[in-house]
Amino acid sequence: MLAADVASNALGITPVELRDGYAKLTMPVTDLMINGHGIAHGGYVFLLADTAFACACNKPGAVTVAATAEIDFILPVHTGDLLEAEAVERTLFGRSGIYDITVRRGAEIVAEFRGRSRTLKS
Repeated sequence: MLAADVASNALGITPVELRDGYAKLTMPVTDLMINGHGIAHGGYVFLLADTAFACACNKPGAVTVAATAEIDFILPVHTGDLLEAEAVERTLFGRSGIYDITVRRGAEIVAEFRGRSRTLKS
């Protein structure tokens, strides 16, 4: 799935570790991601977290999408930062799941994201 994700690949998002219910990805912050305040646009941080969420919740043979997602921005992000998003499955119930994604710059947490997934019927 990630190999076919044009948006994520265009931003340089790279997998570090992928397995059922878990994903770790990185993304470099470039000048093109900076908003009018001189910091990274939150949409890019959200996109990295959302991509990690998608990688953690999609399993072979099923199509799983986001039902809802929310993010808390903790610290500003700047050009040259290398962000890492770590997605962890918290629970599955029926065709739904809950995933927590932490976005870090080194040891610093820059954002916390929670996604709720829904697996589509075949």
